[in-house]
Parts: sequence; structure tokens; C-alpha cells
Amino acid sequence: MASTTLTVLLLLPLLPFAIPAQAQSNITLGSSLIADDRNSSWKSSSGDFAFGFQRIGNGGFLLAIWFDKIPEKTVIWFANGDKLAPQGSKVDLTRTGSLVLSDHKGEQLWARGTGTGVSHAAILDTGNFVLADQTGSNLWESFNEPSDTIMPTQVLDQDTKIVSRYSAMNYSRGRFELSLQSKDGNLNMHTRPVYDDAYWYTSQGYGYQLIFNRTGPIYLAAKNGSVVYTMMSGTVSSTNYQRAVLEYDGVFRQYVYPKDASLSSGRSMGWSPVASPVPSNICTSMRQSIGAGTCGWNSYCILGDNQRPKCRCPLGYSYMDPSDEMNGCKPDFLPQSCDKAMLETDLFRINEMINTDWPLSDYERYDNVDEDFCAQVCLSDCLCDVAIIRDGTCWKKKMPLSNGKMDPSVGGKALIKVSKDNSTLNIPPAGSKKDKNRPMIIVGSVILSSSAALNLILILLILLIWFRFNHDKKPETVHGHPINRFSSMLSFTYEELRVATGGFTEELGKGAFGVVYKGVLTSNERSLIAVKVLEKITSEGDREFKNEMSTIGRTNHRNLVELIGFCEEGQHRILVYDFMPNGSLADFLFGGSRPSWFKRIEIACGVARSLLYLHEESSKQIIHCDIKPQNILLDECLTAKISDFGLAKLLMTGQTRTMTVVRGTKGYLAPEWFRSLPISVKVDVYSFGIVLLELICCRKNCEFGLKDEAQMILSDWVYDCYHKEELGLIVDGDEEMIGDMKRVRRFVMIAMWCIQEDPSLRPSMKKVAQMLDGAVEVSVPPEPASFISSLQ
Repeated sequence: MASTTLTVLLLLPLLPFAIPAQAQSNITLGSSLIADDRNSSWKSSSGDFAFGFQRIGNGGFLLAIWFDKIPEKTVIWFANGDKLAPQGSKVDLTRTGSLVLSDHKGEQLWARGTGTGVSHAAILDTGNFVLADQTGSNLWESFNEPSDTIMPTQVLDQDTKIVSRYSAMNYSRGRFELSLQSKDGNLNMHTRPVYDDAYWYTSQGYGYQLIFNRTGPIYLAAKNGSVVYTMMSGTVSSTNYQRAVLEYDGVFRQYVYPKDASLSSGRSMGWSPVASPVPSNICTSMRQSIGAGTCGWNSYCILGDNQRPKCRCPLGYSYMDPSDEMNGCKPDFLPQSCDKAMLETDLFRINEMINTDWPLSDYERYDNVDEDFCAQVCLSDCLCDVAIIRDGTCWKKKMPLSNGKMDPSVGGKALIKVSKDNSTLNIPPAGSKKDKNRPMIIVGSVILSSSAALNLILILLILLIWFRFNHDKKPETVHGHPINRFSSMLSFTYEELRVATGGFTEELGKGAFGVVYKGVLTSNERSLIAVKVLEKITSEGDREFKNEMSTIGRTNHRNLVELIGFCEEGQHRILVYDFMPNGSLADFLFGGSRPSWFKRIEIACGVARSLLYLHEESSKQIIHCDIKPQNILLDECLTAKISDFGLAKLLMTGQTRTMTVVRGTKGYLAPEWFRSLPISVKVDVYSFGIVLLELICCRKNCEFGLKDEAQMILSDWVYDCYHKEELGLIVDGDEEMIGDMKRVRRFVMIAMWCIQEDPSLRPSMKKVAQMLDGAVEVSVPPEPASFISSLQ
């Protein structure tokens, strides 16, 4: 390392700063290029580089710079990766010195310019495109706005970044970014748009510039010019082209390409790596606490022989998109039912994968256990999708699975739960003589059995049937135990709950019909509980108690608060729930600092999935009727769970609408509530739309104290911002959202569809969930009714 650094230091006085004067072919103001199949371009004086349009596949055109003398025409810079230009588009070097890309209709797609002083443009023999003044000084240059590639002589200053493309032929911004941080002088590589801990970084600090020396080394230099860190140390002959690129797999690589086959020194005529990639093994380097990791959800990363990561699906899973292996995997079977009466344990089996793990997806751990125990606890748990057994420790994990990796350094074994198929049944081989005789043996044994034994068996069967009939007829009401053998719900006495709550002293919240207290159960594995005491034991209060019992008692979903038990003793009506340590979504959104955008995305998707379950997947269709942030609770992992089913409405089989009195909370109520119209599941869709807007903007739907009257009603204001193409106003400087504006726009459009005045225009929660995940395109929504008009 020391000798490499010394070599670089010796080169510093000469390169990259002392660059021979370059002849260049100036591009005059008023020049233009058209995007068509004639491939017109502006070339550097040597002809090594060209600036112009490249057609991408069968799609549009990319405004780019590329190596022009090699067959591959490899792109080193591009302007419009996120939105390809249609045929007939034009790039103009205007009379005022601006570089403007516009489509065939004249609509501007991209532009750069300094306003004044530009006398000409040029594509230099370094691959740098410049706008220059009469003295030759560069007023703008492509080297200062790199895409995914850096070139010899190029210098990256602090806070300059390069971003990978999405895939080999998709030039939109991808999932990985390299940047030189001004706050600490370190070079970082991390994922985007989910900005989490860097998966590779320098730790020396003091970095001022990242320099690509024209002889090959790429190094981090301090402000005084000294070398802080050498990233790539290889020396490259001038007979080769060079480039260094952050590729779509998240790895930074340096390549060379012989300029002349006769001078290739044995190298193949193609791009060849010249140094170890950074990082050397991204599969083991990546460990995101937020996001999917190197590969997509539910997949795993394995390093190939060429040091390139490969994304693979576990046994029993397949790619979400076969054309994009980095987009994650999906199970090829229906998930295990969480119906407590039918756990379906016998319908699933375990596939084994050694040296494989998803390190951040576990939710339960067992120590000092063996593999058989680990497999069994996963099979019997409907939430468990994978279990990891390593050194006597078992971790249960649930989807989505992130940061998957297979590597000898991982160790242990992954136990993948998959559905059984016919091939796994214990059917004896057809050609076995021993098995052919087995039915005869069984029949003979039965015939030869004594009549006394048969009578005894019949008597035992009759007794068993009688016992089960009478046992089920009179369910147990033992306090603190299941009310019957088919239910996990517990029955408590009032005294037990008084003791558990310390005399109902620690209040968690208050609703229309009662107060919620914090409690502790010492005789149950669930230690912390939330105890809802109904105070208004009128017919309305008793109705709420029965509603919650009948509604939530029928449900089981990871995004619904679980009802543990109840107390129905004299005048006491009490419900006992799992305790949610992070309070409500209202506290999370409106309580102080602006929460992470990506955590808000997870919450929105979780709430959508729970409503989809209530509307379409539970045994009885359920309308919640009161979706609002106060009724969405957050567990220890900030997983969203819907609560408070007191106003819920059950629909009978085949019924889609029902008449009912107004239920819910103003500000979240659909217009049909106020017009005495039949209500359907679409009232929940409307409420979800309002909650989604609140998640996007981190503010309440109605804030009448604001100085700007236009912003008082959130739904009206956001639509105005969307309609005027001013969505930047709603992100309020949120850097995560600014880097993810495509999704912000999509979420706003989804919310606008949800709050349409006409219920028939609102999408189902299934479609909402698909749109949130990006699986379904979102069309342009019509203008929703204003908040005030929806109340009329």
C-alpha cells in the first residue's frame, strides 16, 4: 500500500493537472442535432468521443457522450436517463449559450446553461463536453455532472455523486450511489433512494477530491494534494481507453479497452477489468436496516466466479420479473393460513439451504436448540417463512426477507418453509413387491382380530364422540385461559385485570366509549397488554363491545392489532389487546420531528394490506368505518396495525352495501356518509386516501390556523400542487423525498383516486396495494371534490 501511494504521489505534480493542450472542434451557437436513425453527432478532434443521440433498444433516444471508435459505442455520460427522448427530439446550442433538449413538440426535457458569456461548445478528447467563453474558460462541463462513469483527468469534488443506472439497458437512476461527503471527507457507497448506512466507505477522513489520474490510479486527495486513500492502483498504458463506472449491481469497477488490436498486449478487444472491484464482495458487504439489500426482497446474493453478484431465488420461489433478477422473488405457493383453527402445518415442508441467511428479518430467537426443533417451530408458526439455525441458535424470520446472502462466511443453514406438493407425499413405489403385499397383510390382520378387541374399540370411539360433543357444547370459561379448545381468546375476571393494570392507573388513551390502560400479565407469554375499559355501558357501549368481539375475533393479520381476551362480568365490559409500544400513527406523524420517508412508505403499505385483508381476504367482509391515524398503532418495529373495531360493520356473504347511521371521524368520512346513501368498503378507501396524504405531508388534513388559506385543507392543497406540477412544495425540504420524487408523485396520484367523490371511481384496496407497490400503473386522476363540497 505504501509503495502504491508513493507512486501516485510521484505522479501528482504531472497528472491530471498538467494536461497537454488539446486541439478541439468548436461547436458554434445555433447548432443542433436531431434524434433519428442517422446517428448525427458532434465529435472530439481525435474522433475518440461523440456527443449526440443514441437509440436505446426499440425505445427512445438518450442524449449521451460515448466512445465513438469502438463497436460497442460505450456510453460515459448521459442527460435524460429517467425520460428517453422520442424520435424527432432536438438538442440545441442556443444563441444565448444554453444547451437545451426538447421533444418533437418543442417541450423542454432537459437544459443546462450559464445565462451569459458562452461563445461556443466543444467535446474534448477527454470525453468532457464543455460550454466555454471566448478565453477558453469552461462555464459548464459534463465532468462536473457525472452520471454513472468517471474518466481519466476527471475530478469529483465534495458532495458530487455518481449514480448507477437501473440495469444494463435501462439508463434511469438505479439503486446505488457513490459520493464524497463534505461533512467528514469520506467516500461513501450506499443505496438509494433508501439512504441507509454505507455498504462501503473510507474512514480516513480529510478527503477533498476524488481524482482519476490519466495513467490509471483513482485516489482520494486531501486539500493540500496529499493522497488520503487509493481506491484503484493499477497503471494503464496510453494505448488503452479507460473508464471507471458504478455499475447497476452496486459495484465500482475500472475497465480498459485496447485502442488498437496490434497494441493490445494480449488483451481481448473488449472492456477488461484492471483492478479489484469495490467492494470486493457486495453480497457480504451489504447490510441495510431499511430496504431490500443488494438483490430484491426475498432473494439472496451469491458472488460469481467473475466477482459479479448473482441474485437468486430460494427453493420454492421465483423472480418477480424474470427479465430483472435484481427485482426480488415471490413464493410459488399460497402463504400459510393464520386461522387458528386450521394452522395448515401438515401442508408445508422445509427446504434446506446451507451458508444462507437473511440477517435482518428475524422476529423471534431460540437458544440451545437443534435443527429439528427450529424447523418445527417455523412450521407451526403461520408468520414464519424462514428459520435460520446456526451454532445452536434458531432465528424465525418473516417476509419480506432482506439482505439475503449465500457465502461460506455465513455458515449455518436456512430452513425455507414451502408448500408440499404431490411429489412429497409418502406414496410407495409402484414396483415394490413388498408394498403390493401390504394391503393383503392389513386386511388379513383385521379379519383375524378378536371380536372382543373390536368391541372395545367401538366403545372407546363412542365415548370419545360423546365427550367431544359435550365438551364443545359447554366451552370453558376458566379465567386467563382459552374459552374453548378452538379459540386462543382468553377470558379474564375483573379482579385479574385490575391487578394487571395496577388499579387502572396508567392511561394510554381515551375514546368515545372508554379508556385504554397499560397492564402486565405475569402468567402469560405476552407480558405487556393494553386494556380497554368500556365506560358507557348503555346499549351503544354494549354494542361496541360485541362489535369488537365479533369483528376482530374473526381476524388474524400481521397488520391488525390482536385481541387477546375480554372480561364480561356484571356491568364490566373490557377488551384486552397486545400492547403497542410506539403509540399511534398520529403521535408518530404529528408529534415532533418529521419521520423517515421510507418508514412512512412501509406504514402506508402495511395499512393498505390490512384493509385489503378486511375487505377481501377475511372469512367475513369487514368495513372498518373509522380509519384514521389515531386508530393505527405501531409496534416495537414501527409496523402499522389497525385497531378500534368498535364501529366496524360486517357484511353478509354476497352483500356489498349496507345502510347504517353515520360512523367514524369527521375529516376522514366519505361523502356518502352525509347523504344517507348505502355505504360499502369504498368508505374505508376514502379514509385511507386522507391518511395517505397525511403520511406524505406529515400534517393533519385540516389545519385552520395556517396563515396561507390555500393550505388549510390538505387534500385540496396537495391536488393544486399536483395539478400545477409543484409537488416540491409538499416535501418541505425532505431530502429522502426529494431523491424519490417519482414515488411521491405516484403516492399523491393514488391518494387522489382514493378520495374521489363518486365511490365507483375509487379503486379497491387490492388495486391500491398494487399501485403502492408499483405493480400497477397509476393513471391520471380526475380532480376530487373539495373537502367542503364533499360534506354537503
